[in-house]
Amino acid sequence: MFAVHCGSDVSFHGQEPSRYQSSDWAERGFCPTCGTNLFYHLLPSNEYILSAGLFQDQEFNLSSEIFIDEKPAYYELKNETHKMTGQQVFEQYAPKN
Repeated sequence: MFAVHCGSDVSFHGQEPSRYQSSDWAERGFCPTCGTNLFYHLLPSNEYILSAGLFQDQEFNLSSEIFIDEKPAYYELKNETHKMTGQQVFEQYAPKN
């Protein structure tokens, strides 16, 4: 998924997205009509990560890749990025007990 980190200042207009709490620390948002994935919401920080396809006529600079240890071997992105394994992602974003 190509996504844009949007912070916590996010609002939705029109039909409210459906939400599914997929873990203790995150929920996923999707269109209640067609099921399209819209966002990933980190609950502890209230940070939204929205699908890049939601932004029309916007240019983005790809700056990070996560779950790099699960990346298929048949592709490599062109630019240099900050790379994190799945374990590193969980250590950074999951709530500390």
